[in-house]
Amino acid sequence: MHRHAIYILLLTVAGLTCLGMVMLSSTSAFAQESHGDMYFFVKRQAVWLGVALVVATVTGAVDYRIWSRLWPLVMAATMILLILCFVPPIGMRLNGSSRWVRLGTFNFQPSEMAKVAAIFFLAWWFSRNEAASGAFWKGFVIPLGVLGMLVAPILLEVDMGTTALILTAGLVVMFLAGTALKWLLLTMGGGLAGISLLVFHDAERRGRFLAFWEPEKYRLDDGLQQYQALIAFGSGGTEGLGLGEGRQKMLYLPYAHTDFIFPMIGEELGLKFTLATVAGYLIVCVCGMQVALNARDRFGMLLGFGAVAMITVQAAVNIGVTTSLLPNKGMPLPFISFGGSGLVICAFLVGLLVSIHRHGHPFTPETPPALERAYQHCRL
Repeated sequence: MHRHAIYILLLTVAGLTCLGMVMLSSTSAFAQESHGDMYFFVKRQAVWLGVALVVATVTGAVDYRIWSRLWPLVMAATMILLILCFVPPIGMRLNGSSRWVRLGTFNFQPSEMAKVAAIFFLAWWFSRNEAASGAFWKGFVIPLGVLGMLVAPILLEVDMGTTALILTAGLVVMFLAGTALKWLLLTMGGGLAGISLLVFHDAERRGRFLAFWEPEKYRLDDGLQQYQALIAFGSGGTEGLGLGEGRQKMLYLPYAHTDFIFPMIGEELGLKFTLATVAGYLIVCVCGMQVALNARDRFGMLLGFGAVAMITVQAAVNIGVTTSLLPNKGMPLPFISFGGSGLVICAFLVGLLVSIHRHGHPFTPETPPALERAYQHCRL
């Protein structure tokens, strides 16, 4: 299956992206920021989609091993952009968060670049320190410290969701690289304790957490989005109300075209399409892992797993939030939600998987299975 995994992955990503454009054309006309143009967000997303296709094509054509040399430049550029988020007029503060920098007429989230910088560093570090992957300092403290330095500005932006996403995907890569599980579990426990402390010392986040536990009680304030999302799923049922016939997008459900576009799929297209969407991300996960497992070297393998983790963990969080399985945290649905920087970075990650596949191990279908198994065993 691994020889065809990348083609299945690309077809699935194309399907998710097309679904996103269709749902965006249906939901964004009612957004308050549409400026009276019912296709305002569709046109902007189409421009970003063109950029994303170019980025994915170029990334897929370039040998992925070049990033083992360029990762310090990517890390430095990311840190500079993250700092610029706090420097007006370049940095922009919207909805109480300093997450954006202005690039001409477009806004860009540097925290999206931080996802790439994180997996570049981890893949390089553990490919160069393979023998010390299980050691305390080189296999745990140093890589976790660099991750902490990278996400610190993101946490100061008041973006706990992206911070948790990068750390979670980073811990997945560290585990696959050989970091001792006990240290990772301690880190996860400490992270959950730290997040809990931050939540209960911030009124807005405390309200969101309480709304998660008692959605009916907080349905008119902090729990509004998730409560309306559940209504959307219930209204759609199995078959859906029909494309364009959804009601929650009519200013009942805030951010229906971005973070909460998944409930609109359920309302308008029904349970069949929501399950198909979930299946799409599972396919991306399985096929991406197949590509990573057949990488030529350890750097490619870890890079591939990191790319898959960044996409699928984000999708899982968004679906968990919109179905009230997780506390509310603004995070777009990859390939589907409106958002230029997120779409471009996801396309870049897919391009990395294409490059890893193109430069995979040199065996052919005629290679004896025993020799191929021996190669895989020695490499891992």
